[in-house]
Amino acid sequence: MTTASNKHYQLPPVGGDPGIETDVTTPGSFANKPAILPGERGAKTFSSPDTPGMPPVSNKTAWDFLPEGWATSETNGSPQIESVGFKVITFSQADGSTRTVSLPEGFTPSTQLESARLGIITPEMSRVAEREEHLTPEQVRDEVAAGRMVIPANKVALGYDLDPMCIGRASKTKINANMGASPVSSSTDEEVEKLKWAEQWKADTVMDLSTGGDLNATRDAICRNATVPIGTVPIYSMIIGRKIEDLDYDIIMAGVKEQAAQGVSYFTIHAGILKEHIKLAKNRKIGLVSRGGSLLAKWMLTHNKENPFNTAWEDICDVMRGYDITFSIGDGCRPGGLADATDELQLAELVEIANLTERAWRCGVQVMVEGPGHVPLDQIEFNMKAQRTLCHGAPFYVLGPLVTDVFPGYDHITSCIGATNAAYHGASMLCYVTPKEHLGLPKKNDVKEGCVAYKIAAHAADVALGIPGTRDWDDQLTKARAALNWEKHFELAFDTDTARAYHDEDLDVDTDFCAMCGHDWCSVRISKEIQEWASGKAEGFARNGDGKTVKSAALTPEQQQILETRGHLSPEEIHKLAAKKKKKVAGEVEDAPSCHSDYVDPDEAAKLREQEKQQLVQLNTAEAHGLSKTDSII
Repeated sequence: MTTASNKHYQLPPVGGDPGIETDVTTPGSFANKPAILPGERGAKTFSSPDTPGMPPVSNKTAWDFLPEGWATSETNGSPQIESVGFKVITFSQADGSTRTVSLPEGFTPSTQLESARLGIITPEMSRVAEREEHLTPEQVRDEVAAGRMVIPANKVALGYDLDPMCIGRASKTKINANMGASPVSSSTDEEVEKLKWAEQWKADTVMDLSTGGDLNATRDAICRNATVPIGTVPIYSMIIGRKIEDLDYDIIMAGVKEQAAQGVSYFTIHAGILKEHIKLAKNRKIGLVSRGGSLLAKWMLTHNKENPFNTAWEDICDVMRGYDITFSIGDGCRPGGLADATDELQLAELVEIANLTERAWRCGVQVMVEGPGHVPLDQIEFNMKAQRTLCHGAPFYVLGPLVTDVFPGYDHITSCIGATNAAYHGASMLCYVTPKEHLGLPKKNDVKEGCVAYKIAAHAADVALGIPGTRDWDDQLTKARAALNWEKHFELAFDTDTARAYHDEDLDVDTDFCAMCGHDWCSVRISKEIQEWASGKAEGFARNGDGKTVKSAALTPEQQQILETRGHLSPEEIHKLAAKKKKKVAGEVEDAPSCHSDYVDPDEAAKLREQEKQQLVQLNTAEAHGLSKTDSII
């Protein structure tokens, strides 16, 4: 279905289709029509339509920032003459066009970016294409070459358990989970446990932000045990046991080399805040909330010198190139409250971050850029598209952003709202926020809640952008829901245990209705019973037992714990749910099904208890819905 119009309305242009099924009534995505193309031509792949006044896409990519002595052009395939000391490489891009690259003889690629520039498809690129089913290995290579995609994969980590992944707007939106021991909380074992927990809840990367305990041991253990890329902020370790004023070039380089050798796959380095920027923080409501940014501001004020990470940038690049570590250029001037959002300081730093991006690309190093923070909903699109323009499409990795400041304890929700908008308007990775944000170090369940909130944001944005296949999961669950197939419903849910536990808290059997509506008022059941409608009749989704009540499985220990934490059922009631069986043991009498919800009519609960002896009676509710009792459609 494309555009549709009648005398009342007209749909906007339809871009991509996030679902593979054609028998749906939704028109598809209202995002821009995707074009996964090499170089500048692919700059608006999976992007939102621009609101008037938004910055346009950059007409440059990483191809415009090659090392000295390199040159490139897109040609018609005619042979190029090699000059003395240089070699020419020609390869076909994903769309069939030809690219020619001239470079010094004897050059050996060390990074994914350098390999992509030479037309090489690395094993990591092939693995990314397997995980991103809408992309081919050639498209992955072309996106990496353009600087719009990164594959954070330290060569050391590839020797451990790292499963290569990508970050970029042509791919699905990724989420990051932060963790780390502090001087007052957590330990190495706890951090490894949180790492595995974050992986279980589908974090795509994890950042170790430890500032206490044995930092080297914690970092090493996390890198060795991770299947996802690990990121760090190297300055944290550099100042352990010393004052920030004592930081110097030798300490910086030693710290970068040490963490590179451990297998860290991306570094957050706050090189964008300059000495000239500091005066712009004077009137902010909450100053600098970035630890790295505030530390370096103090260093610059003390020494009256430029940011030492900025002046050492190319030397840092040399180390990172050797291990193929990705930059995550830190936003040391990000806003910490709505009143400071999109101010002169934040944007001045972003301009310098764009310069650092270009410098890193010239060194052959992969780059992504970090972003705010706390941003009002109406300013999110501008923030995303300003970065896209200034940084030439380098992947944007944003924290939240929070869209309001007055809900501490619920900032995983306030930020999830902003994160969904950020991803739709261009962010490639979302740094999760947990309920403990601004309040303390996240514990195990906080990590889960942060991951779940941000998987919601990422998935919602991918569907909105029209990334092929992203709505298929939703469509499958909708079919199960329409068929009242509870087992399939829970199987498809992101968090199966919570969905099942919440259901059984009210109703300990699987029926052709739920406790929210009860039998007579169940709109889904009524829709399913209308024979001429497709609702609830998808092949392969029929409910076991059809209209009969089916005893569901006993609650698992994880599901019991969920209900215990909620506290609405007594221990005896939870034990009963944990002890129920699908089949009776010989000579044993099953307990009659029970309904726990305070909101289910007592008469309905009594009917359920009689279902052991007789089949549920289907009531004719036609009159209640304004239909004749003899309506031939039902």
